[in-house]
Order: sequence, then C-alpha cells, then structure tokens
Amino acid sequence: MPPPSDIVKVAIQWPGAFPKLMEIDQKKPLSAIIKEVSDGWSISQNHDDLALQYADGSGFYITEKNRNEIKNGAILRLTDSPATNAQRLHDRVQSSSMDVKLEGLKDLAKYSRDITFAQEFINLDGIYLLTQMVESDPERYQKLQKIMKPCFREMLSYTLTAFVELMDHGIVSWDTFSVAFIKKIASFVNKSGMDVSILQRSLAILESMVLNSIDLYQKVAQEITIGQLIPHLQGTDQEIQTYSIAVINALFLKAPDDIRQEMANILAQKQLRSIILSHVIRAQKTINNEMAHQLYVLQVLTFNLLEDRMMTKMDPQDQAQRDIIFELRRIAFDVEPDQNNLGGSIEKRKSMYTRDYKKLGFTNNVNPALDFTHTPPGMLALDNMLYFAKHHQDAYIRIVLENSSREDEHECPFGRSSIELTKMLCEILKVGELPSETCNDFHPMFFTHDRSFEEFFCICIQLLNKTWKEMRATSEDFNKVMQVVKEQIMRSLTNKPSSLDQFKSRLQNLSYTEILKIRQSERMNQEDFQSRPILELKEKIQPEILELIKQQRLNRLVEGTCFRKLNSRRRQDKFWYCRLSPNHKVLHYGDVEESTQGEIPHDNLQDKLPVADIKAIVTGKDCPHMKEKGAHKQNKELLELAFSIMYDSNCQLNFIAPDKHEYCIWTDGLNALLGKDMISDQTRNDLDTLLSMEIKLRLLDLENIQIPDAPPPIPKEPSNYDFVYDCN
Repeated sequence: MPPPSDIVKVAIQWPGAFPKLMEIDQKKPLSAIIKEVSDGWSISQNHDDLALQYADGSGFYITEKNRNEIKNGAILRLTDSPATNAQRLHDRVQSSSMDVKLEGLKDLAKYSRDITFAQEFINLDGIYLLTQMVESDPERYQKLQKIMKPCFREMLSYTLTAFVELMDHGIVSWDTFSVAFIKKIASFVNKSGMDVSILQRSLAILESMVLNSIDLYQKVAQEITIGQLIPHLQGTDQEIQTYSIAVINALFLKAPDDIRQEMANILAQKQLRSIILSHVIRAQKTINNEMAHQLYVLQVLTFNLLEDRMMTKMDPQDQAQRDIIFELRRIAFDVEPDQNNLGGSIEKRKSMYTRDYKKLGFTNNVNPALDFTHTPPGMLALDNMLYFAKHHQDAYIRIVLENSSREDEHECPFGRSSIELTKMLCEILKVGELPSETCNDFHPMFFTHDRSFEEFFCICIQLLNKTWKEMRATSEDFNKVMQVVKEQIMRSLTNKPSSLDQFKSRLQNLSYTEILKIRQSERMNQEDFQSRPILELKEKIQPEILELIKQQRLNRLVEGTCFRKLNSRRRQDKFWYCRLSPNHKVLHYGDVEESTQGEIPHDNLQDKLPVADIKAIVTGKDCPHMKEKGAHKQNKELLELAFSIMYDSNCQLNFIAPDKHEYCIWTDGLNALLGKDMISDQTRNDLDTLLSMEIKLRLLDLENIQIPDAPPPIPKEPSNYDFVYDCN
C-alpha cells in the first residue's frame, strides 16, 4: 500500500457521467491512471488520446512534470489530449463558418496559456497560421458585408490574444517574423479608432519584438514613431497609456547609443513629458503598479542620458570647455574677458584669475579645469554650474559673493560643492544603472520640467549653502555638511513631492536643527536606555512584544496577499492569491485574473495546503523557481523577494513578494507557523520601535529621576525579626 503522502484524493468529471471520486497514486504512471479512469466509464476512445485537465476553467493539463501540484480535493476533467485538442482547434480556426471560427479562436486564446497545449499547437505550425490570419486583411470582407465588422474585430482580438499567449512560453524565437506581419501589427497601432483589446495586444506584441530582437527593433522603429503613440497617451484608458509608454521605453532602451540622444530630442519636441504629466500623472486618480513601473523606467532612461557627460573628463587644452569657466567668472564678477587682456603684465592677469577662481571655490585655483578630470561627475558638474549661473543668476551671484566675503576657513566653496553635489545626485538617482524590473519608484516632480536634473541641482546647491551657514561649518566640516545635505534630500524625496516647488518647500522645513532633532529622536529609539535596569526591563517585556508581532504577522497572512508569478514578459504577468485560514491550519490559494488589493474569500481559492504538511521555508537563491529560471543571475531584486514553501516530497509553493515589506510579513508569518524565530529586518525594526515605546510609557513616572546603573546593595540581615507583625 503506498504511503499517504503519495495519495491524492480528487474528483474527476466526464461529460454525461456522474463525477467520480478516486484516489490517485502519484507513483503510478499518468497513462495508467487515465486508462483506469476511462475503463471505469467504459469509454471507447483510445486512452492515449485522453488527458486529465483542471476543471476550474484554466484549461491547464496534468502532465508527468506538473502532476505533483495536484492538491487534495482538486476537481479534474477527463478530456481530449493536448495533441488531439490542438489539431481540432487548428482545424476550427480555419473553418469557413464565421461562428465556428470565432468560437475556435476563443478556445485557442484560453488553452494557449497552458504550455503543454501550446507546444502541440506550435508543432502544427500554429504560429505561422495565426500570423497569416493577421496579415490577411479582414477589411475586404467588411466592405462586402458591413454587418460582420464587429465579428471580424472580435476574431482579430482573439487571434492576437492567442498569439501573445503562445509567444509568452518562449518556444518560438521572435526573429522568425516577417516584415509584413510587423507592418500589420503597426497599422493597428497607427490607425485611429481601433478596438481597445486589439490596440492593447498590438502594443504588447511590438514591445516584445523590440525587447527580444535587435533586428525586429530596427524594423519596428521604422514603422512606429513617437508621434503615432502620443494620441494613445492623450486618452483616458490607463491600460492603453501604460502599453504606449512601455513601447516608448522599449524603443528607448534598445536604441543604439548614437541615436538615443536624438530620440530624446524627438520626445522633447513632441512634448512627451508635459503630455504624461497632464494626461497620466495628474489626470488619473490612482496610478496602478504597472503604470508606476513604466514611469519609473522612463525616468531612469531619461536620467541615463546624463551618463555620457558624467563620464567625460574635461580636456584642459579644449578652449570651448575653458570658455565655460570664463563664463562662470564673468557672470559672478561682471567682468568681460577681453578687458582682462588689455594692459598689465601676464603675471598680474594670472594673479587676478587665480584670485577669482579661489572666490569661485575651485580646488585648483591656477587651473580649475583640473577639478573636472575626475569621473564621475566629470563635465556634468560644469554643465550644472553653468545652468545655475545662467538661469538662476541672482542666486548664483549671491552665493559666490557671500562666501568670498567670509573668512577663508568659513567659506562654502561653490566649485568644490557643485562637483561633490553633482556626484551625490547621480548616486541618489542611480544615473547610468539599468532600470529594475520590479521597481515602481518614480518621482512626479521630475516630469514637471524639461531640465529637471539641472533644476534639481539648483535647488540642492542653494540648500547646501544654507545648511553650511546653519552648521557654521569650516573647510574641515565639508564631508559632514555633505552628509547632512544628502539626508535632507533623501528625506524630502521619500514624500514624493508633486513638483519642484513642493520639494523646495519641504527642504526649507528640514533645516539642520530639524535634522538634529530627528537624529536625536532616532538615536533615543535605538541607543538610549542602555543602563542595566533598562536592559533587564527590555529582556522581561521582549517576549510579549514578540508575541504581539507574531499575531500581527499571522493576521496579515489571514488577510492574504496577491502575488506575481515569475514571467519573462512583465506585461503579461499572471497573478495568484494566497491567504491563511482563520484557524491557522490551512493555506488557501489560487489564480486570479489581475492584481487585487482587496481580500478574496476562501471559497474562491480552490487550492489548499495544510500547514502541518509544510517541511521548510527557503529564500533567495535556494528557491527552486530561482534555480530553474536562473532569475537570480539576471535580477537581484527578484532574488530578494523570492521565497518558497517546501512540502511533501519534492513539492513546493513558490512566491515572488510584491515588495520587501510583504516579503518580511510572509516569511515571518510562515516561520511563526512552524514555531521558528522571526528573523526579518522588519521584525527587528518593529521590535526596537515597540520596545522603546513600551519602556518610555513605563518610565513616565520616573521622568527627571536618574536611574542608577546598578541596583542598590542588599542590607545585612537584622539580628532578630521581633519587628514582624504577628497577626495572632
């Protein structure tokens, strides 16, 4: 008799028969199980042409590879094998009957999500068939019979859906498609009044072509222009807007270095930034995660255009570059370069230049060009300084003259500060790094100005000068000032200001005094109360705080979370939901159509995993889905969000958390269910915060009373105990 762990209790359906309850022995070959089921119903059809399939509407087949995923209580269906079904659908989609053809395409779009079926359909040259159907212009039929137009639109929509689902499995290379197919897909995007579903899938196909093939990028770039995508951004459908920005990002990302700047100039001419600001960021009530991700990618790619200047060293012999430094001097001190060459000795003119360059705060007073030979920030720092001098002239002159009138040790060197600040801003905005596949951290304020990085610098250089004065800093305090400025910038960015003016006002509220208060408060939470009595009190109340955190984690698991399935194509991501039962005995989970923020009832989640069956929790590169996909080699962010539940023999439930917070919640909660320690960073932070608050509450009555480091000595025992009150 096989062990209980190898037996799965399921219900199996067959059209026209009562469902059959049976136990599946996972050690038996799947073909033997299918034969046993078909013989039980006396089905005449050859059992080799039959297969088991989930009856939940997903259309996923049971194979030897995925059979271990079958759960107790699952409802299966005995149906045609993937090969038989693929052949039937292959014939139906070519039917001369429009009704038969349409229903066949609907079924094909559904079944194509299953990789087993997809492989069989592709083996029948199914991809070629679909491309031919797309390339053949249905409009010629519409001219003859206009009443059929909605039917043709629906057929085209399901054809493109099936195509997207089949290509999603990565079985067929994107390099195999013809120019005619690309032109046809592009025509759907370029044509006004196109059906939304057709437009969505066409944009998704174009994005995948660009991202997966250099040759196709060049062909798509010839067919699609930024101007043709702009009208889709000016609509109200956020999905269409998201797909459109995704195509722009893909074209931007794959463009050769020599034409990327040209593309950026075209985007500026088409006023893409202002269109996104008006029709997306400010027009939409809520920005969904996918749109936020695409805006983040566009933000990163835009800032990466600065990398070339950031990594370019200044050539001290280049007269054009030296003229920029002369211009900085001219604006600051209102002198004309040609006047300096009239009269006077060379030594006198050199002395005059050296004096002015010292006032400008350059490290090398004789030849300031040498200050810009370090990369990063290279020439980008000089570009920022010139922009500040020209576009914020009064503020620039005030900073230079104000510092040149101070004592040498107290002046804030404008040149050195600008160079270090530019380098810091590049680090904060990660200039030169490729965008993360999971991040959606975009800043609306960078979409409010065509020269947002330069304006960002101008605000921050004035902040630096203000903080320098507040700290009464000297040249020895330069690094300390830069650390405070970085903290001020980072704290202000955390609030996601909607405009540069709002960012500036928030910086005004984060003075050096305020930073000191914040640091002191945080230090109190982290380092204060280190005396022995307080440490003993912490040790005493820590278990109840940990129990409180544990209950919070378990309550969050009971509420449940929507997870993303690992997928090579972000736009077609699949989602699933998992939640813990209120009695903490069972994990309920199942696929959902789209990402959801609300709770999904347990009854809607068909799969179950008893907590008692869980063997271990693994994270990061130890997760099976990280090893199989090789994702940890390509994306460190995914690696940090991955964890798996191991159960039974070689079975696992794989997770990709939406963010680091959810990752900590779930790993903590699962470890708590198994009776293990909660070791996440979130638990440590919560423990420190709650401990500090609890101790402060308990010590309120002892305010201004010094607590000794050691307890008072125990007095000697008395000579007798006659003073004890005798109740008798």
